[in-house]
Amino acid sequence: MKNLRSVLSSLAITALLVWALLYWSGVGLAQVLKALGDVPGKVYWAALAVQLCIYPLRAARFRALLRNAAWEKEHRVPTLGLLLPITLAHSLMAYVLPAKVGEASLVLYLRRGLQVPAARGLAVLFVARLLDLVCVTAFLAVACLVVGGLELCPDPGRILVLGAALLPLAFLMAAGLIKGAWFVERLQSLLGPLTRRGGRLGSFCTKVLQRLGEALGEVSNAAMLRAALWSPPIWLGVFLFYAILAQGFGLQDLGFAQSVFGAGLAVLFGLLPISAFAGFGSQDAGWVVGFTAMGAVREVAMESGLAIHLLYALHIVVLGLIGHAWALRQSAGFEPLDQAPEDRDS
Repeated sequence: MKNLRSVLSSLAITALLVWALLYWSGVGLAQVLKALGDVPGKVYWAALAVQLCIYPLRAARFRALLRNAAWEKEHRVPTLGLLLPITLAHSLMAYVLPAKVGEASLVLYLRRGLQVPAARGLAVLFVARLLDLVCVTAFLAVACLVVGGLELCPDPGRILVLGAALLPLAFLMAAGLIKGAWFVERLQSLLGPLTRRGGRLGSFCTKVLQRLGEALGEVSNAAMLRAALWSPPIWLGVFLFYAILAQGFGLQDLGFAQSVFGAGLAVLFGLLPISAFAGFGSQDAGWVVGFTAMGAVREVAMESGLAIHLLYALHIVVLGLIGHAWALRQSAGFEPLDQAPEDRDS
């Protein structure tokens, strides 16, 4: 009953946010559906092909974070064939459930499918999301520098300043990942006097830093490097997907760098843990803000953003259901690896 109330309240918030965006932009839902129906077939199939390539890359990154020679001597090797359905199923849960609570499903799926302990599964999830944040910030910073430097937007000065601020931030976050455990220890020592006197907030910060240190300590530097190499292709695919569809939804005058900026803001807004159902509302607001800053008409930005979001959500649901069915079929074909030999023979 509690989960049902949570989902219903999330749907209500979603409806309110979408209505507010439509009202603010002066766009009707019928216009969004018309834009969805007018997208050329070649644009749709090209975008779908790009999106289908993203999931094997995400599965490969999870595999890079999970690989451990000692672990694989006694447990099932995390092959791409095992991780791809888990990735599809997790993407559905993370996307649909509000406030990013569905992210935790990866821990459950890894434990059931590969017997990965919860602490290690949580570390894999946490590091993957930190890599996502670093990569999105880096892409957005480069897009800002290109767009601002070449004066491809109405206010290039501000965009250039934003890029100049984001680039060192991306490098700082990357360095924090490489030296994560050391960095967290120093941060805990620095903030210790404040967190001890901070009451509930201080206690919360202490727990977050402790969990962050444990997660970063679970992943070796070699695994981190291998996973980091998979991250740029993943996000290049994501931005290419959005750029292709943007061309088919009335934003033909914008180049790839401008599309990366608009979609990058949408992604960053969607990464916030305040997202409602399927990220509707927050992600669409980021899309409208980003593309209007690039000179797009507000109504066109709203139409394209919401239409692309609906299309993306449909793909996520279909692929996620396939992933769940695939994972269930795989699990039915395996015996538990911790089962004793005499138990198997009985």
